[in-house]
Amino acid sequence: MQKSAETISDVITSGLCIGCGLCEAVTGGRVAMEMTDYGALRPAGVDNLTEEEEAILLAVCPGTVAMSRPLTSENLDDIWGTYSTMRYAWAGDDDVRYKAATGGVLTALGMHLLDTGTVNFVLQVRARQDAPMRSEWVMSETPDEVKKSTGSRYGPTAPLAGFVKALERKQPFAIIAKPCDIGAVHAFSKIDPRVNEYCVARMVMVCGGQSRLTKSQALLTEFEVAEESLSTFRYRGYGNPGLTTIETEGGCTFQKTYNELWEDEGSWELETRCKLCPDALGEAADIAAADVWPGGGPTGEDEGFNGIIVRSDAGEELVRSAAEAKALTLGDFISPDAFNDFQPHQVRKKHAADARYQGMAEAGLPTIHSDGLRLEELGRNLSSNDRKRQIEGVKTRIEAGRFQEPLPIKGEA
Repeated sequence: MQKSAETISDVITSGLCIGCGLCEAVTGGRVAMEMTDYGALRPAGVDNLTEEEEAILLAVCPGTVAMSRPLTSENLDDIWGTYSTMRYAWAGDDDVRYKAATGGVLTALGMHLLDTGTVNFVLQVRARQDAPMRSEWVMSETPDEVKKSTGSRYGPTAPLAGFVKALERKQPFAIIAKPCDIGAVHAFSKIDPRVNEYCVARMVMVCGGQSRLTKSQALLTEFEVAEESLSTFRYRGYGNPGLTTIETEGGCTFQKTYNELWEDEGSWELETRCKLCPDALGEAADIAAADVWPGGGPTGEDEGFNGIIVRSDAGEELVRSAAEAKALTLGDFISPDAFNDFQPHQVRKKHAADARYQGMAEAGLPTIHSDGLRLEELGRNLSSNDRKRQIEGVKTRIEAGRFQEPLPIKGEA
């Protein structure tokens, strides 16, 4: 029998925390996100949560719950969920398309929402100004500020640390974040009516997983660069997929191709929760944007093309408006089968999630409660041997201590 964590401390120590930032937001900063010495953002001080804070967080935490957002579209795919449209798209502005990750769709849409006055700001993440390898949440109030936040942030991000502050502004806003973050936003909407009133556009990238900071630190070690000397640390963009680029204050530049950086899956340093993710496809979002490389990986650089999955009326209206304004260029339609080919690792993970949760439960750890994500049905598609392999693999990792984490201490790193 699977069960959810009974405390936020349980979420962290069981390896289910993704460092979204909601703990900091709900407590007004009394619980603060800290970078641990193993390269993850974690909320420090959760052992001092009030009963009310703990109840709210347990109801919305991505380490306890994940749910699809009920929509009216007639299209439902077992892997990709509910959608109204799947198609190619890219930023209409050539500079945005070039500098942003993939085809710049999320950047273009955020800029368009501000250009049209539909929202007052966009809650998103950007490279920290004083430490560009690390990320910070920001409320972008101009199209130029959105544009300056372009590019994937493969290290730890906590966009929801600013979510309650965003609601307190009592202004319409958009959010660009990871699928797990937007799932938490949807869960939060069931507790706080301000969410649906003010958070009017919810956009995600289809997520391959969040690497810990140790992945980036290893790259600095390889090039013998000190983090304190960085002026630029760019993971993607300036082409598609673009070169991972390190620049120092002293004028040195180091680069790696996308395939060079990610060719060894054992070096990805993914968060534990990412390996168990019930929804990396953004089923609670209005729009999800994905890489669209046949076979799942790039074979070289191109002009930049996203695949978009539009899931709501609000998403359809945003795409229509942006296309009419030439902020977005729309291409051919894409089938779910084509997306399966573009994102084969997502297909494998979605099929394996239920078995992995069974392995956790048999080892005595809490799991993530999923609602509307079809994990049990997909899990039944595994052969008995594959299911057993997934269950035993998880249990072996737990026995080796690879799931468990210590509670963070303020100022530990």
